[in-house]
Amino acid sequence: MATKQALAEIRQDLETFIGRRIKLRSYKGRNKVVEREGVLERTYPNIFVIKLDEKRVQRRISFSYTDVLTESVELTVCREGGEIKIAAARG
Repeated sequence: MATKQALAEIRQDLETFIGRRIKLRSYKGRNKVVEREGVLERTYPNIFVIKLDEKRVQRRISFSYTDVLTESVELTVCREGGEIKIAAARG
């Protein structure tokens, strides 16, 4: 049950930042890390969508809230006063 609650908290946190600029760090395994920047476009019950800033083509990628919980994806919200890291609550 703690996992469901943690996933719900992650979703609520992300919903407050819809439309904001996000720095994304995704761990793909075997020491491969992908870093991108984009805008948090939308949240759904099981996934969230980030619109990436690409030069030629606008791409959208989606991740599950479980990716944030297991730390295979790190999200940082960019703000004028600094940056806020979205992380799963431990404990």
